[in-house]
Amino acid sequence: MRVGSFVVAAQFPGQGQGEALHRAVRTAEVAEESGLDAVWLAEHHFVPYGTCPSAITLAALLLGRTRRLRVGTAVSVLPTAHPVALGEQAALLHVTSGGRFSLGLGRGGPWVDLEVFGVGLEAYEQGFPESLDLVVRWLREPSVSASGERFAFREVPVVPRPSEALTETPGPEVVVACTSPGSVRTAAERGLPMLLGMHVGDEEKAEMVALWRRCARAAGRPGEEIRDAAHVSAGVCQIADRRTDAAEALLKAMPGWLKQGLEAHVTVDGRARRMRDPLEYTELLCGLHPVGTPRLCADRLAATSERTGINRFALLVEGSGDLAATEQNVRRLGAEVLPHLG
Repeated sequence: MRVGSFVVAAQFPGQGQGEALHRAVRTAEVAEESGLDAVWLAEHHFVPYGTCPSAITLAALLLGRTRRLRVGTAVSVLPTAHPVALGEQAALLHVTSGGRFSLGLGRGGPWVDLEVFGVGLEAYEQGFPESLDLVVRWLREPSVSASGERFAFREVPVVPRPSEALTETPGPEVVVACTSPGSVRTAAERGLPMLLGMHVGDEEKAEMVALWRRCARAAGRPGEEIRDAAHVSAGVCQIADRRTDAAEALLKAMPGWLKQGLEAHVTVDGRARRMRDPLEYTELLCGLHPVGTPRLCADRLAATSERTGINRFALLVEGSGDLAATEQNVRRLGAEVLPHLG
């Protein structure tokens, strides 16, 4: 089982953006010190929900600050980026880090980001598969051309080629954030593992894994690839000597962050949107994920793995909003939970 931290760089009420980013960097450094497997970095634009606008840029910094830790984006928002530019950056990080980089990709949302970056709503609603195929080809082939609806260009060489890295894999792994049957099919048909969100429980994640396997088989993906697909389950983790204390730490801090962060999202076309109740959402997360004593947290992770078949976790550990508490949470995860998991 591989356990990593999920870093949003959340700006809690009363905090500055620099404070949130400093906590994000320290979380990754302490994760490596504590024996965690990875750190996964979120990306958001124009909202205090997350203050990191470029997950791949922060990944570059953290790969330079660490020596063992895998660093992944969760996710780089593909509709607002050129897939070749993102592919070049991912290849560069793969080669220079010795293969410690993972590229997580997602559609994002119908936010004003699409207007600001000049790509339009169609890039979000229709363009994801074309962009995904182009960035994957860039990471797997020596030269690439394109003749699609959004991207068309003559054949050009891939520089640097990911396969030139002295690593066990020819290129960085690509993981796709999946929140719907359509996105599950998109990932499965390409044999790409999924990143499943923290808002869904074990039963729904198990159903999505089963759907991925069916779609992958129907697409003719190799049996070994289907069997060994390393999906990632996102969740929340808060450790305390009593479960009530762990839950209280999140219930005090997270609703304020969620309220100001989620309310700040603006749709590009004025469409109505329904926001989760921040307190109810926090309570839901406390019930779904490892929140409590070290033993309870270990048992919860083991149960999720058994029910879903997923053995990789990206756990949000900054839910208290406090730097010292976040560092302690990560250290306890490494020292008191991981030994129970194997």
